[in-house]
Amino acid sequence: MSPGRAHSRAPWILPLLGRLHFYAGILVGPFILIAAVSGGLYAISPQIERVVYADVLRVPEADNTLSLADQISVALGEVGDDAVLSAVRPAPSNGDTTRVMFQEPGLGASESRAIFVDPGTGAVTGDLTVYGTSGALPVRTWIDYLHRNLHLGEAGRWYSELAASWLGIVALAGAALWIARIRTARQPKDMLRPNPRHRGYRRLFGWHASLGVWVVLGAVFLSATGITWSQAAGQNVSALRAALSWETPAVVTALGDVEEPESADPHAGHGAAAAPAPDSATANPATFDGVWAIAKRENVSTGLVEIRPPAAEGEAWVVQEIQRSYPTEVDTVAIDGRTMTVADTVDFADYPLMAKLARWGVDLHMGTMFGLANQIALLALASTLAAMVVLGYAMWWRRRPTRGFAAPPPRGAVRDAPWWGVAAVAAVAVGVGVFLPLVGWTLLAFVAVDVARGLLSRRPAP
Repeated sequence: MSPGRAHSRAPWILPLLGRLHFYAGILVGPFILIAAVSGGLYAISPQIERVVYADVLRVPEADNTLSLADQISVALGEVGDDAVLSAVRPAPSNGDTTRVMFQEPGLGASESRAIFVDPGTGAVTGDLTVYGTSGALPVRTWIDYLHRNLHLGEAGRWYSELAASWLGIVALAGAALWIARIRTARQPKDMLRPNPRHRGYRRLFGWHASLGVWVVLGAVFLSATGITWSQAAGQNVSALRAALSWETPAVVTALGDVEEPESADPHAGHGAAAAPAPDSATANPATFDGVWAIAKRENVSTGLVEIRPPAAEGEAWVVQEIQRSYPTEVDTVAIDGRTMTVADTVDFADYPLMAKLARWGVDLHMGTMFGLANQIALLALASTLAAMVVLGYAMWWRRRPTRGFAAPPPRGAVRDAPWWGVAAVAAVAVGVGVFLPLVGWTLLAFVAVDVARGLLSRRPAP
């Protein structure tokens, strides 16, 4: 075989993936580490919340329950004239408190002021700011913002988008390298669990590789669902869903000749926009009990419910289930407050399949779908991802030269690739870069760093 022929058959895709995995791990690793640690903390935040706010959320069980109108009247006595009644969440079970929610100046997007009322005695147990459909209280909201934007506002969201965008790519590249490695390994089982006899770099690599193969699907899932909350890539996801008719059905709240429907977003409660301020003239406390009774006769069968008065004159009342655990209960009914008749309904059972998958994906990502089991799985996944980043840096540190930046896998992969391979890689890179803009820009940065290192390495030693 001629040297030229042998060179044309030299492997190229695995070295290319190796360099991609190396640069992304080194340069994007810190963002993935922060997202993993804060995400793991968010997974257990409901338990933290229930402990911190036990006196607010729980009350002694009672034999009798006050009407919603009476409970709302108590809450109205606690707020100022600037507060506008926006929603009520009746106590889901005996021993829970009712949340009477208000919008007032100074609150952020998706935030409400909630007055917590004991439905048995009418006593106020708390006055707190709550966030989103999840109804997160201040501690969980703080953890949520840490995970989403490091408390840096909209600019901070670029960190989480960078982590989410690259996590799946790094995981898939690592999986491809793992498959190639296990095919040639003398002890394949060492790629499935770390060999306790190994020391130094081999031990670190064994842990990194064996942990990675067990969590690769989870990493890809977190990446795919996390991207939907991002700024640039999230807009592309929304546009794709709209183009393919994968959007979530929305209940129509407009009455009469108005046809504009209410927006429904599966991400509500984890970065969703605030709902329109209700018209105070239509939010009559006495109407809440009647509206809730009609909704329970129609399609509302769970205790986790939010009742929203009309946003303006000519709008319907909305009663929506907010149970995100399985089986999913997010049925919605719109009720004409003038005639106390049902204006429209949307049942989760009637959602298109892709809308259901989007709902379930979001709920799995947030740890609400399967309760404690879901939370434990997320915490374990987040902890493993964080450990893999640390192991990756430890491997790099072990192999670094005395001075300078540890070398990535050997260069020359593109030179060894056939023309169609180069074209395919370029097309995939451009496509991914357009759909995931931060991947595109950082990929260009990786190439620039790699080219600069290559040029510097050719300079003669002084």
